[in-house]
Amino acid sequence: MIPGIVITGFSQEKDEAFKPNGKPLALIFTNFHTAFSDGESASEFENTRAYLGYEYNFSEDFYAKVVFDVGDPKDGGDHQLSAFLKNAYVQYSKDNLKASFGMISTTQFKVAEKLWGNRYMMKSFQDEYKFNSSADLGFNIDYQFADFISADFSVINGEGYKKVQSDDLLRYGLGTTIKPVKNVLARVFVDQTGDEVKQKSLATLLAYTNGKFTLAGEYNYQSNYKMVDGQNHYGTSFYSWYKPNSNWKLFARYDDLNSDKLEGETEAWNSSKDGQLMIAGVEYAPVKGVKFTPNVRFFNPDKVDAENITYLYLSAEFKF
Repeated sequence: MIPGIVITGFSQEKDEAFKPNGKPLALIFTNFHTAFSDGESASEFENTRAYLGYEYNFSEDFYAKVVFDVGDPKDGGDHQLSAFLKNAYVQYSKDNLKASFGMISTTQFKVAEKLWGNRYMMKSFQDEYKFNSSADLGFNIDYQFADFISADFSVINGEGYKKVQSDDLLRYGLGTTIKPVKNVLARVFVDQTGDEVKQKSLATLLAYTNGKFTLAGEYNYQSNYKMVDGQNHYGTSFYSWYKPNSNWKLFARYDDLNSDKLEGETEAWNSSKDGQLMIAGVEYAPVKGVKFTPNVRFFNPDKVDAENITYLYLSAEFKF
């Protein structure tokens, strides 16, 4: 080395250019359960859902997803399982804006479903009691105004992903999510569809969540269900869970579903489903992508002379 001269070298890493990428996805819900009522019992295995799909990132801003939902159609027919197109949409995300178009995931109970966190075991309140569908054809725009407030606006067909479009009506929805202080979340969502008789929905949510513990409460109201005048249903849902570590989670939930009497009727229009449901259980996740949940459920129906029902479940989710 020449005295007085110091030679140094350095290299600067260059940001790698974005490369389009995609991956397949699969999600399976299954369970075994026994129902006890009036001294009798019945048991069965169920595959309630299998989601199969593919997601693809065209760029840092454009994303697409296609998912097929294979499940029980519950239409009274001979099919045990049927496949439906659950998602088929393109999404644009830039800074605080997110916009989706196609067969999109709807937003009315998306936040509540994520907080509940046990979709494979039981749907969140609005989804479970058919207030709204989890996916539909249309578009949704979500904008994050600040760290503590966001809003979303959607226009969808309104029939859900299994019927797609059986009339010329659209459902318009508007929601806002507020986080006034750390770990506290509040959300309000309203929507409307119909012609002469309009179906209107209100969904409210208040929750405390910190990653290990969640306590949440919902109130949901829907008037003129399926555009039938006076066919209203409403109710509350309270749920909580505690996760001491990555493998275990304890949870409990209480639902209260009610409906009004139609003119000239002696019972509420949805009396066969009205009542109180209580759930408690423990989730065990031995490895990533696998969950087992033994849980007990008790249903107290509002219908006159209907018997209480107790369920013992072993629910499972497999994700890969």
